[in-house]
Amino acid sequence: MTTGFRLYRGLEVYPLVYPHRATEPGSGHNYDEGFDAAVRIQEPGSSDGVPRSRVFRLALTKPFQSAGDARRASTAYAEHLIDTCSQDTNVLDLEL
Repeated sequence: MTTGFRLYRGLEVYPLVYPHRATEPGSGHNYDEGFDAAVRIQEPGSSDGVPRSRVFRLALTKPFQSAGDARRASTAYAEHLIDTCSQDTNVLDLEL
C-alpha cells in the first residue's frame, strides 16, 4: 500500500507500507501482526522521461503496530538518508 509523495530537498519521497505477514490466498488482510516499511526516493522527472529511483527498506527487529507509524518512520528514514549524504554523493548512489 502506498501513499502520495512529498518533495524533500529536491527529491520525491514515497513511503511504502505493507502488512508484515503476506495475505494468504482466500483470506482477508492480516493487519494484526503489524506493518513493515520501505521508502522510494526518486529524482523528479528528467528530460528523457525516466527518473532515477531507489527503494530503501527499513531494517527493524519487529513490525510497526500501525500503518501511520510505519509511514512516518519511512519518511523520517528518507530524510535521514538525504541529510547525511555528502554534497558530492547522491543518495541514489549510496551502498547500504
